[in-house]
Amino acid sequence: MNNPALVLLVDDFEDNRDLYAEYLVYRGYHVVTADNGADGVRIACERRPDIILLDLRMPGMSGHEALQQMKAQPDLASVPVVALTAHALDDERRKAIALGFDAFIAKPCLPDDLVSAIEAILRGSSPLSSI
Repeated sequence: MNNPALVLLVDDFEDNRDLYAEYLVYRGYHVVTADNGADGVRIACERRPDIILLDLRMPGMSGHEALQQMKAQPDLASVPVVALTAHALDDERRKAIALGFDAFIAKPCLPDDLVSAIEAILRGSSPLSSI
């Protein structure tokens, strides 16, 4: 990767943040993390990442609410946002895509599958509905 992409990973579960962040760094990405939706929005506005991985269910501000606030910012409107969640029911997937998420990835997922999804999205391949 010539210019490593900046990935914002927002997840309230520390083990998930650590696992995925460490692997993404290993694969050559720059990674910033947040443990809640409000901090995710703030960091996204400050850093303007290339892609955002956003947990849907977090205390306080949900991933859905964070997505709405992020997409309302002109500088973030075109940044792809991936729903990364343990709630993998079909209704949840459809709702996430309908609300504007670019892809939906069910946790737990293998780190290589996450990287494959990120690479596809950053290449501009048609958005993945789910992994």
